[in-house]
Amino acid sequence: MKIRQNIRHWAAKKALTTPVVRDVANDKLVDLHTSIFLNTADEDRREERRDHLDGFFDATMDAYVAALQAGFSEAEAREITHIQANFDFFNHGWTEMMEIPGDELEEHYRRYEEFFDEHGITIDDPLGEFRPVEGVAEAPATSEKLQTPEYENAIAGFADDVYVETDAGETVVGGDTEEPDEVDPATAPGLDEDEASA
Repeated sequence: MKIRQNIRHWAAKKALTTPVVRDVANDKLVDLHTSIFLNTADEDRREERRDHLDGFFDATMDAYVAALQAGFSEAEAREITHIQANFDFFNHGWTEMMEIPGDELEEHYRRYEEFFDEHGITIDDPLGEFRPVEGVAEAPATSEKLQTPEYENAIAGFADDVYVETDAGETVVGGDTEEPDEVDPATAPGLDEDEASA
């Protein structure tokens, strides 16, 4: 998958792994992710998906931290959560929200299979053990879109590794970019109130 990485993503990592700041950062990042992905959905479908996405993204924040604790890089941990989201979108037939085409889901799964297996995550069960006890709100599927999927917001051809586009426009394969020495968690996406990407 091709993702971007800048100082704000490092700030999000710092915020989500800092006890005092974590809860506020978590809520802001959930809101941000929900907003970003709803903006790719058909306008008349957005509100019916909001509660589901809020609950789903809240659970993936825990997956992100678990991936970091397991030794994955920031980019890999973030990619894991985006793959989980794409599994969920696919299961609902929300093809317009997907970042990768459906025929690449299996390849993405295999790259992180050990982590996914450890946490009970599958394409059919994108949250696995990260699913909250109370569950996640249901939302209507648009399964008919899977019959002739367009994946209009998906970028194909990046299933073999994580590709990180830096602020300088350079693409780094493998997600091995250097974390800055000093990162202010207050500059995390959603916390500084500026528009940002997931």
